[in-house]
Amino acid sequence: MTTAYRAIVSSDWSECLSPSGPFDCLGFSYPEIEADLTAVFRQYTGNRISLGDAAAKIKRLLPDPLSPDQMDAYLDASFATYTGVPDLIQWCLDNRILFMINSTGMIGYFQRVFAKKLLPPVPALSANPLLRYPEISSDPGRLYELFETTDKGRNTAALAKSNGIPADKIILMGDSGGDGPHFEWGAESGAFLIGSMTKASLDSYCREKNIVINLRFGLDYSKGERKDLQKEMAINYKNLAIRIEEILQRAPIRD
Repeated sequence: MTTAYRAIVSSDWSECLSPSGPFDCLGFSYPEIEADLTAVFRQYTGNRISLGDAAAKIKRLLPDPLSPDQMDAYLDASFATYTGVPDLIQWCLDNRILFMINSTGMIGYFQRVFAKKLLPPVPALSANPLLRYPEISSDPGRLYELFETTDKGRNTAALAKSNGIPADKIILMGDSGGDGPHFEWGAESGAFLIGSMTKASLDSYCREKNIVINLRFGLDYSKGERKDLQKEMAINYKNLAIRIEEILQRAPIRD
């Protein structure tokens, strides 16, 4: 039976729902390029280069693509979410809220995450095809390729249209300037915007574009404060469930 979803939460992953970066799995297997990978990540999340340019740089850096076994070894050693994130995802699914991971991370990373049942099985994934494994049954039912950060908004819009979800029932979550185009699309469309562990790069992008971040959750790094992982892990994302329900109750729900 097809679920009649009443809303969508479309969220970034790295440093938004998880303390890890999208290329940590590559640095784990190839530590000699870890510093270069981190530099590339900061360049595109700060909107200094495009995601496409970042992917091209990473291809040149990689000695070989990661095998599923290499990815599994990384996940076994290092997979982490912020506290309560799996509970939040499951709450959304239990309450007919379509949870979409919308990340510049690699499709192959998420394929192995779901194959190993490290997260509840989300219905939709938007991610970068830089690394992608053959399709398996645990893959999300709707999979969108993300080549540039502007694709986040396009993919959310396509998912909303296919499920008949109006803009006032869409909630976006992001943390850095790489989420700026997603927030820009959301602001123009009437979605609700949540800054999660909000970085200075997202705050700056939104101020320059006159975009209002409707809610800031977790630590706020908009003034450039030093990252504090211990304090980040003390934040319980399950507490967002109450706020999400409040947001959805502000306008009539279409069943």
